[in-house]
Amino acid sequence: MISQIIFVLALGLTAFYVSKRVMLIRKSILLGKAEDRTDQPAERFKNMLLLAFGQKKMFNRPVVGILHLLVYVGFILINIELLEIVIDGALGTHRVFAGFLGSFYHFVINFFEVLAFGVLAACVIFLIRRNIVKVERLQASRHVEMKGWASLDANIILCLEILLMSAFLTMNAADSILQTRGLGHFAEVQTGSFAISQYLVPLLHSSSDGALIFVERFTWWFHILGILFFTIYLTYSKHLHIVLAFPNTYFADLEPKGKMQNMPAVAEEVKIMLGLSQAPETPAEIGGFGAKDVYDLSWKSLMDAYTCTECGRCTSSCPANITGKALSPRKIMTDTRDRLEEIQRGWAQHGPEFKDEKSLLGDYITDEEILACTSCNACVQECPVMISPLNIILELRRFRVMEESKAPQSWNMMFQNLETSMSPWKFSPDQRMDWNR
Repeated sequence: MISQIIFVLALGLTAFYVSKRVMLIRKSILLGKAEDRTDQPAERFKNMLLLAFGQKKMFNRPVVGILHLLVYVGFILINIELLEIVIDGALGTHRVFAGFLGSFYHFVINFFEVLAFGVLAACVIFLIRRNIVKVERLQASRHVEMKGWASLDANIILCLEILLMSAFLTMNAADSILQTRGLGHFAEVQTGSFAISQYLVPLLHSSSDGALIFVERFTWWFHILGILFFTIYLTYSKHLHIVLAFPNTYFADLEPKGKMQNMPAVAEEVKIMLGLSQAPETPAEIGGFGAKDVYDLSWKSLMDAYTCTECGRCTSSCPANITGKALSPRKIMTDTRDRLEEIQRGWAQHGPEFKDEKSLLGDYITDEEILACTSCNACVQECPVMISPLNIILELRRFRVMEESKAPQSWNMMFQNLETSMSPWKFSPDQRMDWNR
């Protein structure tokens, strides 16, 4: 009875804490400006199925794609067994589903064990790639945003998944031995040995009854408490993308890549100048241009920041980064998330009205970074979950140029030429056809 009470309390506390974190993250995302992303629901649902559930873009790099799919699908499916663990933990039963599933139960656990072994193997390979092979896009020595917590976070998750899968297999091995020995409630359910854990049985077979019961109970508790810890940890980790990938791909921009979103106020002014629109009798008050802080970005850009997987595909494809410039699209996203988390800490210390003197542009992201961007959309094309670092870069750049008039001199010359000659070059418009010669 005591273990059942502890179990139910652990579930309740986890649900309470996770719900608080979810509400805090939601509040942070809604700091952004309103933006309608509800059009074309069929196309959006298709994107979600292909990219979040089907992980279509991951297979642009096939080996990594297969390994990632194995970890993703394996971990999700294996944790279906949590339903049985929850029922057993709450009611004090043992393998409650075995009774009415019969021989099919043996098939299901065998399937889960094969998946568990696949997840374990894939996580080991990922650890080797990060720490021994040292894949360039994942290294802190090359990318400042991967220093400290970013690298540690990835290793913690991979090690935790290895431990959870090992606990699952060890639990099954110990349980199968205890069944053959006819001890207590283990004798009530005869499932036999399973596909993978049977190879661990020889390692445990010589153990005493008490030691086996301890191993079985320890790994059972480790597995469930590990999952609960993982659920809480997820809300602090880059692995939040496991959940947010679905809404993020659904609400992604459906416009063709390369089509920039014009600022409505500026676009309307241009239409009036060209005679394509009538000037209003009372001119509308124009707000600020671009974004200096997260409050000025759209809610979708803030969701992008929380969804970032930190895989580095964007950065490894960025021509500015490849040629040694300061820009890293991945850093743009992690900086945005770090700024949001700083605001969260301010709320915790000073209340919901907290404001500080810091801003995303300047304190986190530098002018050198945003000016290096060529707006080529390579980062957007490469992202597996349709994140757009370019949207944030454009808004920050618009603020610097249009609000503070801090464009590079070469840009100002180009802007002047566009205004007077309708081209980036200082040639008369009536000589336009001569430019091609």
